[in-house]
Amino acid sequence: MARPTGSPTVRRRQLAAELRRLREDRNLGIEQVAEQLDWHPTKLSRFETARRAIQPSDARALLGIYEVGPAERDALLTLAREARQRGWWHSYGPAVPEWFEVYVGLESAASSLQIYEGEFVPGLLQTADYIREVHRASLLHASSEDIEQRVAVRLTRQKLLTSEGAPNVSMVMNEAVIRRVVGGSEVMRAQLQRLLDVADLRNVTLQVLPFAVGAHPAMDGAFHVLGFEPTDPRVVYIEYHTGTLYLEKQHEVDRYTVMFDHLRESALSADESSTLIRQVARDLQA
Repeated sequence: MARPTGSPTVRRRQLAAELRRLREDRNLGIEQVAEQLDWHPTKLSRFETARRAIQPSDARALLGIYEVGPAERDALLTLAREARQRGWWHSYGPAVPEWFEVYVGLESAASSLQIYEGEFVPGLLQTADYIREVHRASLLHASSEDIEQRVAVRLTRQKLLTSEGAPNVSMVMNEAVIRRVVGGSEVMRAQLQRLLDVADLRNVTLQVLPFAVGAHPAMDGAFHVLGFEPTDPRVVYIEYHTGTLYLEKQHEVDRYTVMFDHLRESALSADESSTLIRQVARDLQA
């Protein structure tokens, strides 16, 4: 099964990094370049941080100032055009909030995902009924139609796990995730079975962090570390109730990578985790 599409989000990040490199290689400041183009410096800054998609005409103007050769210029202009393409998620409109679009774009192109969740099953593993219950609890004023659109988005995202070139996925879940009964016993048993099914995928490693571990370094919340091949830098993603945070500085990414390694070492093995999940599912039948 193929992934829904490529990711213009990643292309935008690649282009932003190249434009920043070209400017710095020429020892030019943002203000100097912006002045030559009669731009506000903020405009260029947003291009270089990938917060704003760049028009090919603006990219062409920058490449002219940087005196980029024809071959490199053509490649970067192609990248600029590709970065402005719409991802599959745009067809779902407000079901994918603007602040979440970046993550979906990065996730769709990642070569590796390291995910820690402390309260609920990671979105890539949720059943449709579980998704509905989670959204009903968090989106207090959402209509049934809004919730169904969000269910459809999440189920589409899940195709990533079995797609051609699927990423290597390592997930650690707090024991509370499998013990919190979301949607009643029947819904939760189906969700636990879904976890067991996904755990059998060759590219997925699923572990449970038991209560017995006690205090651990991720007690302040969930996080995702997204890796890309071959050279695009990793990104740490943190979500809060009204938005998201993306960390890309090397020392920040390294800190979360070390944290995840610690969680993985402290968690039950994949086989032990599956055994515990089966036991919790049996207890729900009692």
